[in-house]
Amino acid sequence: MKPFFAIISLLCICNIYAQKKVDSTQEFKINSQEYLEMRGANVMLAHDFYPESHQGGVGIIQNGLRVATNGDLRLEPTPGQWQPVPKVGERKVDLGKQEISVHMEYPDPSINGVGFNPIFYPDLNMSYTLKVIPQGKSFKIVVDLDKPIPQEWVDKVGMNIEFFPGILFGKSYYMDNDFGIFNRQANGPGFKDSDNEFQLTPMAEGKVLVIAPETTSQTLTIKNLKDNNLQLIDGRAKHSNGWFVVRSLVPAGATKNAIEWLVTPKVENNYTYSPVVQVSQVGYHTNQPKVATIETDKNDIDVKNIKLLKVSTEGGFTEVISETPKEWGDFLRYKYYQFDFSKITEPGLYIVEYGNYKTNPFQISDNVFKRNVWQPTLEYFLPVQMCHMRVNDRYKVWHGRCHLDDARMAPINTNHFDGYLQGPETLTKYKSGEHVPGINVGGWHDAGDYDLRVESQASTVQGLSQIYELFNVDYDNTSIDQETKTVEILQPDGKPDMLQQIEHGALSIVGGYKSMGRFYRGIIVPHKRQYTLLGDPVNHSDNEVYSHEMKTSTVDTVGIEMGKPGIGDDRWVFTEQNPNRELNAAAGLAAAARVLKGFNDALAKDCLEIAKEIWEITKPRNQIAKTNLAVELLKTTKDEKYAQFLVENTDAIADRFEQNGWVVGPIIPLIKNENFKVKITAAAKTYFEKVKELGKKTPYGMPYEPNIWGAGWGIQNFGVQQYFLHTSFPEIFPNIYMLNAMNFVLGVHPGVNTSSFASGVGSRSLTQAYGVNRGEFSFIPGGIGSGTALIRPDFPELLEWPFLWQQTEYVLGGGTTDYIFLILAADQLLNK
Repeated sequence: MKPFFAIISLLCICNIYAQKKVDSTQEFKINSQEYLEMRGANVMLAHDFYPESHQGGVGIIQNGLRVATNGDLRLEPTPGQWQPVPKVGERKVDLGKQEISVHMEYPDPSINGVGFNPIFYPDLNMSYTLKVIPQGKSFKIVVDLDKPIPQEWVDKVGMNIEFFPGILFGKSYYMDNDFGIFNRQANGPGFKDSDNEFQLTPMAEGKVLVIAPETTSQTLTIKNLKDNNLQLIDGRAKHSNGWFVVRSLVPAGATKNAIEWLVTPKVENNYTYSPVVQVSQVGYHTNQPKVATIETDKNDIDVKNIKLLKVSTEGGFTEVISETPKEWGDFLRYKYYQFDFSKITEPGLYIVEYGNYKTNPFQISDNVFKRNVWQPTLEYFLPVQMCHMRVNDRYKVWHGRCHLDDARMAPINTNHFDGYLQGPETLTKYKSGEHVPGINVGGWHDAGDYDLRVESQASTVQGLSQIYELFNVDYDNTSIDQETKTVEILQPDGKPDMLQQIEHGALSIVGGYKSMGRFYRGIIVPHKRQYTLLGDPVNHSDNEVYSHEMKTSTVDTVGIEMGKPGIGDDRWVFTEQNPNRELNAAAGLAAAARVLKGFNDALAKDCLEIAKEIWEITKPRNQIAKTNLAVELLKTTKDEKYAQFLVENTDAIADRFEQNGWVVGPIIPLIKNENFKVKITAAAKTYFEKVKELGKKTPYGMPYEPNIWGAGWGIQNFGVQQYFLHTSFPEIFPNIYMLNAMNFVLGVHPGVNTSSFASGVGSRSLTQAYGVNRGEFSFIPGGIGSGTALIRPDFPELLEWPFLWQQTEYVLGGGTTDYIFLILAADQLLNK
């Protein structure tokens, strides 16, 4: 019997050891990525650097969701955009102490060279060290001040951390023995503080806050270890894009351990990220490669069979394929597998099933891209973005005839809060404050802030012109009347919508040039109260030209009453000296001149004359900057002088093939110089080797390297470039990289949210997006969101929330035309 008991004892010891090994993953430790990790929870410190949009400071990921961010000292109870944020020092990791820290400071605005715009910073010089320290299943947030805060800032400086509202609505909280519910809207009462600023009365105050105690996967406790209280505040009361804020004030005279919180996020036992299958939410052409990507937890070793199921016409499913997916490897924080079902060409509706996960239905069909894919962008999104028009949509009016008082010349020496700069001169015959005629027509609102940037207008015009030429798009489902400034969505008028949109963009660019003798840099509202408008832009101004002398040169006027007669609410027009931007704007006009001929001959003539004039008068620092314009003018005029320019710059173009190869590729047949063709083709072969390597970096067959904004727009543009490279050098570049880019936008991208970035397109798409609609928690059909962002260092995120511009913002330019282009290009190539 002794051997039996020995075996039992050994098994018990092994079981105890195994249990301890499992338990060790249930405590916070510092990992190789320099953040605190416990199975089911992560705590980042200063990995992200965009607190203005809820990415920065201390951040918490709990059971696969980012629940909190922006843990840091702030000067307001509920900060918003354009408010002071600390300068972030180097993150330091002490493995011995198991401590991560970063030194921060609010710099004195009188000190030059700190990298901050002093107009946003008060007269406060404060420095401190922010630390996160693991404590078993909890962690501490500690703040050590270098010296006590000045007396005048006592009761104004506090430790904040923000909690994402989208997953808290309807959930409960306890603050000590008080309790409440997280409301969907911000509710009063409020009060005016000592600076006469509105503040919302805290939802609760106390020592210990428990968030969502009824939902185990979201339960999180914050205990204030100091004498002062925690406050729970609704940040949406002051800022529509605010989050719920937990705050405690820094005590007077405090330095070391001025703030000390103990935070305990409850995690699921042995938490494992549930597998996600990423497919195109639209579907696949029968001739198209079809690869589903399976995203799994690195701890998940239970590899299941994956199935392709066809949706039966009588209901239910028929199994088509069942096999083990192929392992791709690790990327970001996940392990990836791939399921290739390219051999399936039978038309129909399908889903992919992996364990308990089922995708939404998608199509396999030769006609998959023929309808309901690119059309919403042309028939909804672009009309909604049209400035200076009333946009009707059946029973709805998207917006009235806005900005008919455009525009006043911006004041000189002005740094606008949205980044526009006006130098010491207006560069035109108009003085600051004077009305500039000719620009209250045409153009599209670039994004949710309603501005008109010349590069967005021009790139949209150029992109639409290329689309019209290449794919013969005579689609008509919208009425556009420039005389009455009226748009009717879903009402054909017998004219190609694409040409009407090109005309609309060209009217704005040409109107500005003819009036000022140069391109505008941008047209934007002068006041923050206007800029943050959620709703109809007709309310930006009274639509009456302000003709009085400008009385102020300040960028922001407090208390402006938008739309009140006789006030200076007209938008400002900015100018600049920027040869590269001028050349690219002219390239858009040169392209428009080709397609507008026969549709609006007078406008086409203006476009071409301006483009040719810019060619002659604009002197860039580097001649290679003229390549785009040279190509468009060569295609439009067939004038040999533009071909000669390209030939003379053969070596420079070849050296910068990655930037220019896709631009010059299509006009190689128009170049008679053999040396040009040989050198450009050699450069194409070299660049393709790089593209192949880039394609191996991710399971998506191309690079995914977002900065702050999601990488969707850049990936779309990469796909468009690949189309031109494939059609120009078919023996070198395959079409697969273009198709991969399209699939990424349509749902094959990292993260649990596999939505199509194109709202209203596919079986699942972005239905809360950052556009002119964002205040309604809704979407504009055909708008293309910025896409899945990266929460540093390794967490892909696409939240259902309309106020995160770096994830769901709609914009013009490549964000719009590149999408239409990709879909039509895929349809063309796959149906050959």
